[in-house]
Amino acid sequence: VHSNVSQGCQGGCATCSDYNGCLSCKPRLFFVLERIGMKQIGVCLSSCPSGYYGTRYPDINKCAKCKADCDTCFTKNFCTKCKSGFYLYSGKCLEKCPDGLEANNHTMECTSIVHCEASEWSPWSPCTKKGKTCGFKRGNEVRVREIVQHPSAKGNPCPATSESRKCIVQRKRCQKEGKGKRNREEKRKKSNKDESKETRQESKGRAARRQNREQRENNSKTQPKKRKAPNKEQNLAPVDTAH
Repeated sequence: VHSNVSQGCQGGCATCSDYNGCLSCKPRLFFVLERIGMKQIGVCLSSCPSGYYGTRYPDINKCAKCKADCDTCFTKNFCTKCKSGFYLYSGKCLEKCPDGLEANNHTMECTSIVHCEASEWSPWSPCTKKGKTCGFKRGNEVRVREIVQHPSAKGNPCPATSESRKCIVQRKRCQKEGKGKRNREEKRKKSNKDESKETRQESKGRAARRQNREQRENNSKTQPKKRKAPNKEQNLAPVDTAH
């Protein structure tokens, strides 16, 4: 062991020196060189920093730098996040996405183009004119549909979600609002009157039945009880049959 190599190191180093820092790491730690000014210092970390990927060897685990356009990577040839100005596609960082794909500025990835999708048309509405369904012969009817998939930036735009067309119906007179309201009020009063009449009749019937029952009870209390007629056979004198 060289005179400037120490065995009693700190920070995960297995061996170290005062000038170069860590020379080797403890098991499962990664060795990486950090630049401080003009000098590189060896450090031992549990995981590789941003811009590096880890490789494990029997004698040492090392952190190697990703490509210049890659912010984080799994291996040297497979990037997982690109630096600003580049878009990720299949592990590579590109300035422009391939044909058939579009750049997503939110995720900084190349994604598939999504076109707009709409549902089927609804049935045509009743023929109306100025919000009414009566008092006219020619009006309009409409139908609608919903957007079920909104498009991406380069996708086909969405179509119209409503359609209108002319319609012809048989003219019918509109019932005046005041007259209709008056008829409904009269029907309601008549119904209430009939219900009140039936209620009064039922009350009178119950009262009459109660009065008859009370009258029968009073008559049964005041009427004297009839005496039973004597048995004629008991009043006859015994006949002497001796003579």
